[in-house]
Amino acid sequence: MTHRALFLSIACFCAAMGTVATASAEQVGEVDTAFKLIGPDHKVVVDAYDDPKVPGMTCYVSRAKTGGVSGAIGLAEDKAEASIACRQVGPVSFTEPLKQRDEVFTERQSILFKRLRVVRMVDAKRNTLIYLSYSDRLVDGSPQNSVTAVPVDRATPIPLKN
Repeated sequence: MTHRALFLSIACFCAAMGTVATASAEQVGEVDTAFKLIGPDHKVVVDAYDDPKVPGMTCYVSRAKTGGVSGAIGLAEDKAEASIACRQVGPVSFTEPLKQRDEVFTERQSILFKRLRVVRMVDAKRNTLIYLSYSDRLVDGSPQNSVTAVPVDRATPIPLKN
């Protein structure tokens, strides 16, 4: 295999990895944090994610987005820091029983091995949904995380999978 063919194979693989399991987010807003002469500025973005198994629940995640030339072409690695706040935005219902712990969203933060993840946990005793955001890597993840909890009205008990 030639170097060119190998490079194209790797590029296609990376593109596919970036699109498989990417959460669909709606960007709510952004603020610039550092000016870059060439390419977009560094910024903090806020995205909204609707929980696919809990209609009426939305999570807002703020995270750093690397700018510059590498950020513009998708080669930059965003920082691991992220903050999360989930809120009831409508009547809460459940499309199916929930697992005690389930990954709800995932988004690529680098070309290959780093992802931002959001996990939903159920505190059945308090009828509360807990959402945890963290970043991981194939080899070395980050302990930096953020957590939020949303109590659900006791009239609507959270159904759990056995």
